[in-house]
Amino acid sequence: MKSSRYIGLGLLFVLLAAFPLVAPVFGLEFYIGFVRRVLIVALAAASLNFILGFGGMVALGHAGFIGVGAYTVVALSDAGVMSAWLMWPAAALVAGLVAALIGTVALRTRGVYFIMTTLAFAQMLYFVVVSLRRYGGDDGYTLMSRPTLLPGLDLGNEANFYWVVLAIVALALWWLHRATQSRFGHALMGIRDNETRMRALGYPVFRLQLVAFAIAGAIAGLAGALLAGGNGFVSPATMHWTQSATLLVMVVIGGLGRSWGGPVGAVVWLVLEEVLKQHTEHWHMPLGLLLIAVALWAPKGLAALYKRRLPLTPTLSPEGRGSKS
Repeated sequence: MKSSRYIGLGLLFVLLAAFPLVAPVFGLEFYIGFVRRVLIVALAAASLNFILGFGGMVALGHAGFIGVGAYTVVALSDAGVMSAWLMWPAAALVAGLVAALIGTVALRTRGVYFIMTTLAFAQMLYFVVVSLRRYGGDDGYTLMSRPTLLPGLDLGNEANFYWVVLAIVALALWWLHRATQSRFGHALMGIRDNETRMRALGYPVFRLQLVAFAIAGAIAGLAGALLAGGNGFVSPATMHWTQSATLLVMVVIGGLGRSWGGPVGAVVWLVLEEVLKQHTEHWHMPLGLLLIAVALWAPKGLAALYKRRLPLTPTLSPEGRGSKS
């Protein structure tokens, strides 16, 4: 079963890598940027699933970390630093540190208070960037150019940037999957399912949750840096709380606590959004119906449908942080 899964993933990677070569043949150059955006959002959704699905932490401010990563790139670009080797790690580092600071406070709360605390911090970050006139304030900030990575590799070329994003997203998703399979990941799921028991067994519950929260924030910050480089533009709307809610819905649709839950939810949501926008201005309604349909007929998420006959990965417990007041 594992070998067939790896073959399927390898085939998917090859197909995604070949897309920029095939798309111009069919006049689909526009969709190179679209697929790249889907990959980046899938990474952000996977990072949220890491703390929500595997850690039981219902955070409603994840877009704030994406924005921190994006605005770190903006600050470095404004200062004349254009090396991707500095920009992208710096974005992940700053977002991870901000997540650690927020987590230090938020993780001392429970239930709805945890949700509201993460939301409040994310909105504070939003209003901070709105007030930064140097970086465009409400109007946003246009980057001078894309970062530089290697001599001779022009990231201004859409295909080149696409392949770099694909490689980074693939590595990050693989690392997240390995993290959930590690002792750390199992301890995190144990805390999600029964925090009191894990504490009684001597696990440093708060420390483990804080590390997971910071890791998720750092990966979201990396996604923000890639998003800024791809769009060439960053605005405060990137970190508005509605973006956090959309990410949360993507994870629910894809499957809480499933390695592919976040990416599947992001792909389904963004593809349907793109298709529906071309046919109706009321595109929110079918997406709402999709959410209802998933809740009724696939409560464990779309990623779980093909695994119904196999033992299931533990799902979010009612005792998970933020699941009850």
